[in-house]
Amino acid sequence: MDVDGRMGMVDSILSENKDKWLESMIQVKNRVIGNNKQKDEIIHQGVIPRLLQWIIDEDIPVELRTESAIVLGSLAKGTTENINCLVDSGCVAVLLKGLSSNNIKFIEACLRCLRTIFLSENSPLEQIYQDHTVIPHLINILSKSFCTQECITTIFSNCCKTADHQNALSRNGAIAALAPLLCSSSYKVQMPTLKCFAVLCYENETVSKAAATATYNGESIPNLLLRLLSRDKPSEMQMAAAKCLTYLCRGGAIPTHCPTIQNKTLSTLIRMCKKDRTLEENVEGAETLAYLIEEDANLQTLASISDHIIKTLADYLRYTSVQQINTRSTNRKVVNWSNELKQAAFRAFASLGANDEEIRKKIIETENLMEHIVNGMNCSDLKVQMGAVRCLHSLSRSVQQLRTTFQDHTVWKPLMNLMNNGSKELLPVASSTLCNLLLEFSPGRERPASESPRLSVSQKNKACLEAGAINILAKLTSRSEGDLRLNGIWGLMNMAFQADLSVKIQIVDVIGTEQLFRLLSDPDPAVLIKTLGLIRNLLAGRTDIDHLMKIYGSQIMQAVVFILEGDHVVEIKEQTLCILTNVADGDEAKEFIMGNEDVLKKLMTYMLHTNVKLQIAATSCISNLVWNEQEGAYNRQAKLRDLGIQKLLQQLLSANDAVLFDKVKTALQQFT
Repeated sequence: MDVDGRMGMVDSILSENKDKWLESMIQVKNRVIGNNKQKDEIIHQGVIPRLLQWIIDEDIPVELRTESAIVLGSLAKGTTENINCLVDSGCVAVLLKGLSSNNIKFIEACLRCLRTIFLSENSPLEQIYQDHTVIPHLINILSKSFCTQECITTIFSNCCKTADHQNALSRNGAIAALAPLLCSSSYKVQMPTLKCFAVLCYENETVSKAAATATYNGESIPNLLLRLLSRDKPSEMQMAAAKCLTYLCRGGAIPTHCPTIQNKTLSTLIRMCKKDRTLEENVEGAETLAYLIEEDANLQTLASISDHIIKTLADYLRYTSVQQINTRSTNRKVVNWSNELKQAAFRAFASLGANDEEIRKKIIETENLMEHIVNGMNCSDLKVQMGAVRCLHSLSRSVQQLRTTFQDHTVWKPLMNLMNNGSKELLPVASSTLCNLLLEFSPGRERPASESPRLSVSQKNKACLEAGAINILAKLTSRSEGDLRLNGIWGLMNMAFQADLSVKIQIVDVIGTEQLFRLLSDPDPAVLIKTLGLIRNLLAGRTDIDHLMKIYGSQIMQAVVFILEGDHVVEIKEQTLCILTNVADGDEAKEFIMGNEDVLKKLMTYMLHTNVKLQIAATSCISNLVWNEQEGAYNRQAKLRDLGIQKLLQQLLSANDAVLFDKVKTALQQFT
């Protein structure tokens, strides 16, 4: 016997006794509200298919259909497993079909259940887009009541994840339909509407511009959003409106110099970082601030001098609690606010210091910042790791900081560890940071404090090499992602600069000549120019030039001819001519040029080129070939004179460019 009557209710629902259905449904509704155990039992007793059958059957009384949708909505508010059961049973499609009803209470019940499902982490959001009639219908019924407005805006904001989703919503009139809701008298409608505008415009230039030019009652959406930044509005509403304006700005719809951005949005975001705001607003404020100013030097400068923002962000790094204190979130999981605040601060510091040396100096003076960055890279939280690496990358753009502050911290060790063992998401920014740390003056190359500007081989600490930097970078050059190939070859180029011959040989051995010369055909011009830069750095120093040309000379000369004959921009041709200039500086390597009449004729062609940079580069190479202090100069001069190169130099004495004139004059002075 079932003491509490559960089986009786379920039996009645599953029976064909229509007189018992509604009464039993109401009893079930009352039992499952707020009781996850009861929800689980009802689901396991097989009630869901029956409820879906009633909802879809238009001959069933609408009151029963409504109660069925209400019960499904209550079940959806249970555990993740409950939602999965509903989705697997086809609940979403049935509820969406139910929205075609004329009964507003039934529609609202269906929408509330759908809202709960789509608020879950693994919601079947694609079902909104599979049937092309769904979005237009949702927009059509949007204005029926506060409930439809709240539910549909929440559904849209949680189902808009890709550019295709953004475009589909925009194409079906979402912007015009949502605009009036910004002026709603209901907070519960305004907030999801703001979130909806944010996800619609995020990194979508077309939708952002459409939103920025749309109006309601003669007022533009940016102006409607500006009203919501007012300090008499709830704090979370100010934050949400500032995020919308930020995304419109980054989407190219509002210029960064606009007062709405400089005076209102920026100051609102900085205000959200203050201690009197919730932790959630602190994090969201710093993250959005970082995004707003990321690519605009003027906004970075304005932010850096606004309301002690650097000191405020520094306090984030010292927060240690993991409890959820005074936040607006309804998420029940425990949040590690220490990590959330740290990653937000790192991101904001990275954006603040992206361009200006003085701002970087202020950031670097933050107490124990480098220790926080190192600890952040060693943290198990991916967001903290990413934030720390971004911050390090921003600061590593500073020559001054590389030469001073970074000397005292082995930041490259955790960085290399992340590149070896960390998430793939970290690779682009981590490899870019490593490139900076491998510059000639960088402590990643371990220069002693007493060392002269030009680093000698014996003074270099091999710790970075021993950690496998060359292997890591060489592997990156074979990746399919263009940014990783670029960072790989860029890092090797920096490592080869003024390096020991043994390091240069190691670089060539690890990357392999086949891969090195394959990169000269890379479709990305940036990869090509850095590959040429690597070859140029390898061929520096006469002893090194002669040694490497003896081994790889034929391949290098073939590559040079290949580039010079190709259809490339001036910068690539110039870099290639500079390689020849370096080859011409070798004692024995000169013969690779002197013995190749085709290359010599190409040099003559570039001496007469319309671009002065190419003229200078070609003339510099000739100057090295005829340098009269080197053995065999007389014979080389005679050959070049016979080719007409001396006459070409004399013609160039009339050049208007001062640098070219000096190069020509120097070359002519070598002829005896």
